[in-house]
Amino acid sequence: MEDMVIVGRHAVKEAIISGHTINKILIQDGVKKQQLNEILKKAKSDKLIVQTVPKSKLDNLSDAPHQGVAAFVAPYEYADFDNFIHEQQNKEKLSTVIILDGLEDPHNLGSIIRTADASGVDGIIIPKRRSVALTQTVVKASTGAIQHVPVMRVTNLAQTIETLKDRGYWIAGAEADNATDYRQLDASMSLAIVIGSEGQGMSRLVKDKCDFYIKIPMVGHVNSLNASVAASLVMYEIYRKRNQIGDS
Repeated sequence: MEDMVIVGRHAVKEAIISGHTINKILIQDGVKKQQLNEILKKAKSDKLIVQTVPKSKLDNLSDAPHQGVAAFVAPYEYADFDNFIHEQQNKEKLSTVIILDGLEDPHNLGSIIRTADASGVDGIIIPKRRSVALTQTVVKASTGAIQHVPVMRVTNLAQTIETLKDRGYWIAGAEADNATDYRQLDASMSLAIVIGSEGQGMSRLVKDKCDFYIKIPMVGHVNSLNASVAASLVMYEIYRKRNQIGDS
């Protein structure tokens, strides 16, 4: 696979700190070096290749704001599902995973990864078919969080859900009908939250595998939320309950 390009100071810094394979770092000619001090110090320490290039070179690499720095990195590898489950079983804390059924927007996936890292979610599961993959856009949208949240790509979501159930997870599907307010979600158990696509929702087979359904109350004229927004609300509700933030 060809190298991926990541741009932006935070994304590049996180890639270096995490130990991801960096093949080359590009610095904009004339940029103030103190703005990139952390990146340059770490790159020198790790003996990484650093090249100064014209701004036009960086402009042509990505449509996203590059802030004077970019890096060519090895493609991001998916985490192994079996290894992930084994690691979770050996932890004392409750586990939370997000299952994305049919999500196709890379910006949404990047945003979900970012919130997952911020709210302490352990991993994200996506299917191999009819789903967004880990692309350069996802990496940029995650602003470095992709370095810290395992993303697993599985062949069969329904079978994966059955494995999660066998390992003690309860499966909660985000669904508008016959569902409980997400604020009443019991967070005292390991959870797998299923978020469907904005257009179609969960597939029938995945929906049938859920133990129960949760919904986000809405009073506006639009009857659905952006997938990343819906996922974020649920992730932070689980975080709030497990950490008793705001509870009396």
